[in-house]
Amino acid sequence: MRRRTVSAGNLEEILQATEPAPEPEQAVAAPAAAPARHEDHGLRTEFEFELPRGYVDEAGTVHRHGSMRLATARDELRPQIDLRVKENPAYLSVVLLSQVITRIGAITDVHAGVVERMYATDVAFLQDFYRRVNSEGHTRAAVTCPHCEGGFEVDLSGGRLGES
Repeated sequence: MRRRTVSAGNLEEILQATEPAPEPEQAVAAPAAAPARHEDHGLRTEFEFELPRGYVDEAGTVHRHGSMRLATARDELRPQIDLRVKENPAYLSVVLLSQVITRIGAITDVHAGVVERMYATDVAFLQDFYRRVNSEGHTRAAVTCPHCEGGFEVDLSGGRLGES
């Protein structure tokens, strides 16, 4: 078996070449001009969050509220061929987070440079948020009160105390 070297430049070409071909029955059954229907199956794909410290942009504005979408297999595979990740495996989380964060405040173009300039506490929060959303499907965590030792759940997405 021959190995093939993959670079960021030819990733899209390889991904398109390895996609399965549509079945003939499906191609004939669906008319070309028919609009695509999006059905709501109750799957939540985007999650709001509030950063503990907030991202400070070049103008000095602090952005705390944002949203993150569910990761796809492609989102998790793409950083593996990123040269920055190959040089420094710790950079994996920066690249991965930059792909799944859809918005931070008014910023909709979230790229690795934005994640790099975040405070470490916010990056740690987002890493845990990513894990919860993609592994467990929710943003709730079980906690215990240090005073009364009572157990309850909190929503890690950053809602204010007392909100449900």
